[in-house]
Amino acid sequence: MTPIRLLIVDDHPIVRDGLRGVFSGDPEFEVVGEAGNGHEAVARARSLDVDVVLMDLRMPQMGGVEAIQALRQADESVRVLVLTTYDTDRDVLPAIEAGATGYLLKDSPREELLRGVRAAFRGEPVLSPSVAGRLMGNVGKPAAGGLSQRELEVLRLVAGGATNREVARKLFISEATVKTHLLHLYDKLGVRDRAAAVSEAYRRDLLS
Repeated sequence: MTPIRLLIVDDHPIVRDGLRGVFSGDPEFEVVGEAGNGHEAVARARSLDVDVVLMDLRMPQMGGVEAIQALRQADESVRVLVLTTYDTDRDVLPAIEAGATGYLLKDSPREELLRGVRAAFRGEPVLSPSVAGRLMGNVGKPAAGGLSQRELEVLRLVAGGATNREVARKLFISEATVKTHLLHLYDKLGVRDRAAAVSEAYRRDLLS
């Protein structure tokens, strides 16, 4: 079986060494490179045949969110699994919106990390329990115009040209759930399709 090829990105050498140790000795994985900041990560991901990028967020020169955006612009199929110490909204949401496949914390058990990399490789969303709870907490918050927070998130992505599949991936929900949110949006906005929903949202100043 061909191993999953990993790029480890963290500005602390001792963390990179520790992560390399987690995966070394397991034939299912191969660490093909390391990077100490976002610039190095983007360059090495382009030069190496990488399956999954393990990405820290707070780094010098270029942080993780910027690196994720650059990697996704270069190759939409790239899998980026965020591995960080931080689980605040200002860390989690930008990383996911940038296109991260998953978000785990550095105190995750070894087996959870291995499962996360496997899932990210398959393109499946991966979230640590605390991050999942934080995201779910945002779903029910009321937003402008009678829309829920999640409905507004869907609407913003649709307005940006995202397909249902892209919306599902970025918000870590199923395509069926995206369609359900869209139907609710259409009903609340009094429209029948995506274009009309976006137009009506701008008219009501729900989108900037």
